[in-house]
Amino acid sequence: MHNIISMPAIDHFNGIKINVFNGDHRPPHIHAVYNEYEVLIVIETNEIYAGKLPGKQLKQVFDWLSENSDWALDVFFQLNPNLR
Repeated sequence: MHNIISMPAIDHFNGIKINVFNGDHRPPHIHAVYNEYEVLIVIETNEIYAGKLPGKQLKQVFDWLSENSDWALDVFFQLNPNLR
């Protein structure tokens, strides 16, 4: 079993890294990183909180989030229990 607290990357695909950090802030969100781009997306609403990503990669991240939002939210709260 991996220790997700020491590894902020919870998934990666097609050059995109999905990160969740401990000690983070509300609202619960993921960080999606592709090359020099980074976007923060609110897990529960799929809203872009900050940053940007090229269109093709952004669509892939939204597709990933649609299939993994419950798990991503669980990971966020495991790493940030004080925000539950």
